[in-house]
Amino acid sequence: MKKKLIYENPLVKEADVTGWIKEGNVLYSFEEGLVLENGDPESLGDNAHWTYWLPEEFPSDIEIHWDFLPIREPGLCMIFFGAKGASGESIFDEKLKKRNGYYPQYHSSDINTYHLSYFRHKYESERAFRTCNLRKSSGFHFAAQGADPLPPVEDANRYYHLKVCKKENTISFQIDDLPIFQWKDDGEQFGPALESGHIGFRQMAPMKAKYHNLQVYEWVTE
Repeated sequence: MKKKLIYENPLVKEADVTGWIKEGNVLYSFEEGLVLENGDPESLGDNAHWTYWLPEEFPSDIEIHWDFLPIREPGLCMIFFGAKGASGESIFDEKLKKRNGYYPQYHSSDINTYHLSYFRHKYESERAFRTCNLRKSSGFHFAAQGADPLPPVEDANRYYHLKVCKKENTISFQIDDLPIFQWKDDGEQFGPALESGHIGFRQMAPMKAKYHNLQVYEWVTE
């Protein structure tokens, strides 16, 4: 298989997020990249977190690249991919339950998705032993884990390049080309393997982070 570029977004201006779908109170700005944070600094409970979806639906075998810089913690950053309604409909289908960024709406409701948390600095226990976690939902199934090399905010002085690859139901994750984990979805243990679907970014308040140079490649048969 070879990969071809099917989506490219520098994330540097308002037009770059036109059509993106907010769930929760997302505040965005631009500073040599897309800066994302909770829009209500007084609200820090479980309902303060948010998800920001790309409007496009992407094929099953893809590779997602983006540059990431943490600006303020504590918090947590996550990416959803392969997201669809439980019956195969779009995650934006009006028949699905309304979502406002509250996490159980994504992992134990009426959508299926893979979700990868890669900057888990929300709680003291996470900061003491940092890992990246892959889960599959609906059902909040724990699939894979690897050590997180991303530094805390005070030591982060540049963008870090993140890459998620899903090819023939094998999911791998790298940061600055360092392999973090690899996991094969056998389509049995946690239900059928997920295929095409939407991509979304999520943060837990009061996290503030910057995103840049988002690219999606499709793996195709030569």
